[in-house]
Amino acid sequence: MKRISRVTVLAILALLAACAVGPDYKRPPVETPKAYKEAYGVWRQAKPQAAFGRGAWWKIYKDPILDGLERQVDLSNQNLKAADAAYRESDAAVGETRAALFPAVTLDSSVGRMQGTMPRPMQPDSLYGTASWVPDLWGRIRRNVESASAKVQASADDLASARLSMQAMLATNYFDLRAQDELRRLLNAEAEADRKNLQIVKHQYDTGTGDAADVLAAQMQLENIEAQAVNAGNRRARLEHAIAVLIGKPPTEFSLPPQKYVGYAPDIPPGLPSALLERRPDIAAAEREMAAANAQIGVATAAWFPDFTLSASAGYASMALGKFMQAADSFWAVWPSLAETVFDAGAREARIAQARAGYDRSVAMYRQTVLTAFQQVEDSLAAQHILMEQRKTQEASALHAHEAEQLAYRRYMNGVAPYNNVLTAKAVALKDDQKLLMVREARLDASIALIEALGGGWKAHN
Repeated sequence: MKRISRVTVLAILALLAACAVGPDYKRPPVETPKAYKEAYGVWRQAKPQAAFGRGAWWKIYKDPILDGLERQVDLSNQNLKAADAAYRESDAAVGETRAALFPAVTLDSSVGRMQGTMPRPMQPDSLYGTASWVPDLWGRIRRNVESASAKVQASADDLASARLSMQAMLATNYFDLRAQDELRRLLNAEAEADRKNLQIVKHQYDTGTGDAADVLAAQMQLENIEAQAVNAGNRRARLEHAIAVLIGKPPTEFSLPPQKYVGYAPDIPPGLPSALLERRPDIAAAEREMAAANAQIGVATAAWFPDFTLSASAGYASMALGKFMQAADSFWAVWPSLAETVFDAGAREARIAQARAGYDRSVAMYRQTVLTAFQQVEDSLAAQHILMEQRKTQEASALHAHEAEQLAYRRYMNGVAPYNNVLTAKAVALKDDQKLLMVREARLDASIALIEALGGGWKAHN
């Protein structure tokens, strides 16, 4: 009968250990549109597959210098190193939490000695070990492991989100820097033309066919252009410093030589709306935070049930060193204990309510993250379309402004128009060139923002 009762007890303990109080996690529903509102015109939807990672998405810009810089982000960016350390820290915490599922064993020993001629009490030589185990009857530890594991996954998603953010920031700064290179080229070319015009105006003034006001106006025009070029150089330096920090280098040890600005902005397929929930690392992190918060409800609920502890000790003790560790000197003991809180003034109810509120908060944050993600995609798609149309309009405007500039200059040289008309036409043409450059830069920035909003790049299969 004793044997049967022991088997029965062990079976009951096994069944209890298989259960876990608290709600099992199910991802709450979230509204997902069937298509993107702003994905019209030349845009088409791709079919992303999980087998294709986010990868080196910046390669679509076909810039080898950018490619080399992006590869340094993973290696040297300090923000990514911090995010990676946070991931490893949370991963190690799971092992610590999981260890509570197993017994804890300690080993201790002592050796007694007596010195001198005066008798004194002598402690026996001993070697003993103790073990204690709290069976996870109600799933408290397993829910803690579940919560910690979800947080590890969330930390991994945070790392992926930080990596994508740093990559996008680097690409944006790089293309903005190249836009400053192009702006300085425009300004330097304009300054060279203004110097020639100033010489012409001075010559006319010196020969008595010109006006001193024209000389002063031409001089002011040249100085204004030179000041703009200096300002562009200052902005470029700041961008270069920012790029250095992103790749983990001191600004004093990094430089990018000027290069012709291509401004190639590829068309980026927006993908399927439902895939955004799986591809956006910040959405994945928010979803894992929900799972972690849900598990904490079970942890708080388990506090209502008693803790059952099994403890045991065994070892040897002898007053004589020669007889140490003989069977006659061995001892052992096994004892169970049961602990239950009978009154806590509502503390357990408060912890459960706190856990449920934390879960509700994580659900709201998850849904808000999803809404924000769709907003960012729609904004970037709209910007891509609008900037494409704006580029066409601005190209035509810049072309006509340069034609007007040439006409004003011919009329001035023929003596049928004042020099102020030339200055006005030149200012309009330069402003249109700068606007066109800004539109090209904005298109690149918007394409990078779209890639980031979509959670990275992918290969499309149609």
